[in-house]
Amino acid sequence: MTVLIVTGTGTEVGKTVVTAAVAAAALAAGRSVAVLKPAQTGVAAHEPGDVAEVLRLAGGVTGAELARFPEPLAPDTAARRAGLAPVGPTEIERAARELADSHDLVLVEGAGGLLVRLDEAGATLADAAALLGAPVLLVAQAGLGTLNTTALTAEALSARGLTCAGVVIGSWPAAPDLAMRCNLADLPRAAGAPLLGAVPEGAGTLPPEDFRGVAPTWLTPALHGTWDAARFTAEQQD
Repeated sequence: MTVLIVTGTGTEVGKTVVTAAVAAAALAAGRSVAVLKPAQTGVAAHEPGDVAEVLRLAGGVTGAELARFPEPLAPDTAARRAGLAPVGPTEIERAARELADSHDLVLVEGAGGLLVRLDEAGATLADAAALLGAPVLLVAQAGLGTLNTTALTAEALSARGLTCAGVVIGSWPAAPDLAMRCNLADLPRAAGAPLLGAVPEGAGTLPPEDFRGVAPTWLTPALHGTWDAARFTAEQQD
């Protein structure tokens, strides 16, 4: 797995912190890692974006951002309103392949969900994943409603012949409710792919050195971690 696409079931589901956790775990395993953000929206030119946050939390990662649009909108809309050129799948493919030439793992973090429009032609992150032949890691919410959005995203991946690498819960609370606990078993069924991790709520507020030390404990060995999905699920049912 040289390139891994990171998408979510929607906005504010924890994609950036999950990306940082995957990067930190891979670095701890001795891998070289690059993070690519094709389109950063909602951040002014002088402000730190998602790549900066991943670098802050994970440490020694190569970061790359292809375009930045100031308004917090879908990339296509934000680019159009800013009078700037959008970023399409071919640019994403080219940048990811260049990074893959010198890194063991390239994480491509999308904006919003899988089918958010990147340009006026309606291209999406799914199109970039197809050009790269890359698996897609799905970041999902923990609670009620997540099964539907997870299943919809998984169905969209399948319809395009793309591989869902698995699901990571982007924010797992200290006191999960019944729906959240049940979703641990149901999310893999909704996605047709394994549960690969659960990042604790508020993980992004940890001091970076602490974040790097514990990130592998939130992810399964498939993502260079030590987390056991079956054991975690059983423990949460007690």
